[in-house]
Amino acid sequence: MARRDLSGAVDFGVLERMTGGDDGVGEEILGLFAQQAALWSPMLDVREDGWRDAVHTIRGAAAGIGAGALADACAAAEAEDKAGAPPLLDRVRDALDAALADVAAWRHELMLRSLKR
Repeated sequence: MARRDLSGAVDFGVLERMTGGDDGVGEEILGLFAQQAALWSPMLDVREDGWRDAVHTIRGAAAGIGAGALADACAAAEAEDKAGAPPLLDRVRDALDAALADVAAWRHELMLRSLKR
């Protein structure tokens, strides 16, 4: 993975503004995002009691790194009732996969930058 693999699912300008361009802090935040995703994504199912909490947590984490489409998908699912949520949770999972792919590519880019210093 490399910068050329970015899909646009994450606007890394948001992250860079938040971190002041500090790659080490950016890497730490993206690592935490990936951990949050791994922790909460299994709960993105209405059969799980905490599905709405999972969507809410992912929504906040997504907004913090610039994953706008993911944050929007989470907001829509969070606002829906249990009966209408399944297709919206599918969208959340798809947006999460796209964001995680961008995060992996960006983290790879950060690792390459650190080797050049």
